[in-house]
Amino acid sequence: MCTGGCAKCLGTVLIPLAVLCTLANILLFFPGGKVAQENAHITNEVWYFGGILGSGVLMIFPALVFLGLQNNDCCGCCGNQSCGKRFAMFSSIIFAAVGLLGAGYCFILSAVALNKGPKCNTGSSWTYPFMDGDYLTDHSLWNKCLAPENIVVWHLTLFSLLLIMSLIQGVLCGIQVVNGLFGTLCGDCKCCGCCGGDGTV
Repeated sequence: MCTGGCAKCLGTVLIPLAVLCTLANILLFFPGGKVAQENAHITNEVWYFGGILGSGVLMIFPALVFLGLQNNDCCGCCGNQSCGKRFAMFSSIIFAAVGLLGAGYCFILSAVALNKGPKCNTGSSWTYPFMDGDYLTDHSLWNKCLAPENIVVWHLTLFSLLLIMSLIQGVLCGIQVVNGLFGTLCGDCKCCGCCGGDGTV
């Protein structure tokens, strides 16, 4: 497979992941699936927009670049005047690095939020009743949260999804860094001598 074709596959996967991360972050603004009475009742990490900015907006740019790589002019890898394809593959490494930063940002925020637990009403105040992820292994502690209803499951499910999806995004962007290096050195298309082929895409 051409390195441009590989990049296109990666971009095709990154787009829906970015959309899902954005939706997951938006849903976190509705604790337990309900509208929060006050903004202060929403977990702090939600306001850092890990899924919207990190794995959402910042991931769209690399994905679009990856999708367009296969359609660039291929003559550069044949030793002709145009070097557009090699430059495009090199620039994709930069965009992949941006994607890695975005995915890393979302991953770290999600990990912190999961360890910290949700903000909820314990009966006396709105606070974080869990310490160092203790609620993850001891479900009996979930009773500390009286409201919103099902907030622990809501928090755990959505941040776990963000954690997993951002990890996948990071891996895909990492793959494109390697793929981009091959494309820069060898050229994208099969017409490159070290890649073999007859000059066709």
